Amino acid sequence: MHSVEARGTVPAQREAMLEELRALQRTIVVTHEHPDGDALGSLVAMHQVLTAIGHDCCMFIGESDLPVPYEYRFLPLDAVISQAPADLESRTVIFLDCGNIERNPAAERLRPDGGWGHILNIDHHHDNTRFGCMNYVDPQASCTAEIIWDLAHALDVELTPALASALYVGLITDTGCFMYENTTARAHAMAAELIEAGVDVHAIYQQVYEGVPFGKLALLARGLANAERYDDGRLTASWLSAEDFAAAGAQESYSEGVIDHLRAVRGTAMAALARDRLGGPGEGAQEPRVRKVSLRASDMRVDVSAIARAKGGGGHRAAAGFSTSLPWDELVAFLRAQLAEQLGHPAAAE
Repeated sequence: MHSVEARGTVPAQREAMLEELRALQRTIVVTHEHPDGDALGSLVAMHQVLTAIGHDCCMFIGESDLPVPYEYRFLPLDAVISQAPADLESRTVIFLDCGNIERNPAAERLRPDGGWGHILNIDHHHDNTRFGCMNYVDPQASCTAEIIWDLAHALDVELTPALASALYVGLITDTGCFMYENTTARAHAMAAELIEAGVDVHAIYQQVYEGVPFGKLALLARGLANAERYDDGRLTASWLSAEDFAAAGAQESYSEGVIDHLRAVRGTAMAALARDRLGGPGEGAQEPRVRKVSLRASDMRVDVSAIARAKGGGGHRAAAGFSTSLPWDELVAFLRAQLAEQLGHPAAAE
């Protein structure tokens, strides 16, 4: 493999994590709820890396997140478990791509009766809460997969085609196929090495971005039809209700990508998509529906992670999210006020 120079502001964290990984023997790897490409690619890749250095390692995904979104089902996930193993107390839990421990309620199943045991936290979100007993958080990394790629080098793990493919999925999904602002020269160097190691670029692109179910197209049409603009177009927002999902014949994960169309509208500083959580509190009841709100920034002055944190969520400066039961008009008012505060530009009166 090519030599990879450790960089960034976290060399001490990196070395401590490497020492810890070399010493461990029994581990379980987990990621955030509703896992995306970086989460799943990192999960599979870390499992392969740890297995290669002799760990008895297993992958955990909660039942509520299975099956994973259709575009990632080609990844080798057959060994995933959704219940805590009988020997849990003897295993170290390694969280990947998880900004805070609350982002995976299912991980409570991995909590022994006496409380959390030994936790390792490996992530690239700048607002990570450092909840682990040991934390390796590198906000300069384009994705968590990039951190694992670096760890694989340091641990002298062979970059097999299977490992390279899992890492590549994490890389392209979190950089938007190298179009997002987190794309660096290092990300391109990583991609070049992964391709040399056997990644079939076109095949992975087809798996992740093509073969779209018709229900996803129908849901996109509904999301675009619901789009509204506020404050001279600085906020472009839309929603998807449980009824929209039902009418489109769409699964919850089919909403992925809708917000990218909203963000692409000229003049948009921030895009927002609020979608009903299917099967969650409020569905078919009198209680307020819980919505997952995704935020994307088009203006470099906007930090959507700060807006998400104000409602208990988090993420990156340009991509973040939170959950809320606010009615649509109150949610829009909150987003407009937050955006106006960041831009120093008052929201327009209705």
